[in-house]
Amino acid sequence: MARTARLAVHLAARLRRWTPAILVANVVAQIGIIVTGGAVRLTGSGLGCSTWPECEPGRFTPAFHEATTLHPYIEFGNRTLTGALGVIGLAVLVVMISDTSRTWRYRLLGLVPGLGVIAQAVIGGVVVLLDLHPGWVSLHFGVSGALVAMSLYLLHRSGEGDGAPRVVVPAPTRVLSVVLGALTAVIVVLGVLTTGAGPHSGDAEVGYRLALDPAAMSMAHAAAVWTFLAALAAYLVVLHRAGGGHTDGMFRARRAAWLLVAITFAQGAIGYVQYFTGLPILLVGLHMLGAGLLIAGATRVFLTTRIR
Repeated sequence: MARTARLAVHLAARLRRWTPAILVANVVAQIGIIVTGGAVRLTGSGLGCSTWPECEPGRFTPAFHEATTLHPYIEFGNRTLTGALGVIGLAVLVVMISDTSRTWRYRLLGLVPGLGVIAQAVIGGVVVLLDLHPGWVSLHFGVSGALVAMSLYLLHRSGEGDGAPRVVVPAPTRVLSVVLGALTAVIVVLGVLTTGAGPHSGDAEVGYRLALDPAAMSMAHAAAVWTFLAALAAYLVVLHRAGGGHTDGMFRARRAAWLLVAITFAQGAIGYVQYFTGLPILLVGLHMLGAGLLIAGATRVFLTTRIR
């Protein structure tokens, strides 16, 4: 037993050399699962696998036959990425919980990705068993968004110390960073509701899954985006008028803010183009990718307002 324990400690120590790469992979995979989940929804493949956790009764993989469509393989691909996320989540747990140089508060954060994968697997099973109930489909996406934010937080924290955080931006800017985070959540929720009210709700037989006016939801979503842009502009003005422009903390805060500007404008452009071109599937899929990047960008802005 002692030899096995020593071997486990040795392997964990070697794996910790890859901590930054593992945490980056976790962020990428969490955003990737949004994209593959979007592909499932956009192609109406939510019931491509008829049961859960198996794909077909007695099989964990799709059954190939003459009448096979792409739907089972799209759904199976999304489930496969969930499995990959589970492996990454296990690696995150090992490298973080075994790092005895850090506090327990930091080390326990390593549980988050794995617990998130378990929660998403259960929600995905409920979605299938309830024939793509729109409420559960929306929850599926919401949890993915939260996991993107938490994964970005883990990556950021791994490069910090364990001391108390110290704010490096003016107080109004710190408040605006919180407002930006809240508005990001509003934008994502309204985006999910807009999709659920439109033709890409995930059900090939029903034109919508939520009894909402798609045009009204689109306008509400756009209004939230414009409000977000106004708050982001105010954040940049206050940030650039502040002193300390050459310190590392202010430089990182400004760089994160301008990156969020780029993501927001790209996401807004895609949103308007898809709206006026009849919601082509490819653009809607890119918009979902943009949602994941927007969540990560807004989280990064908040985190760069303080240092440890």
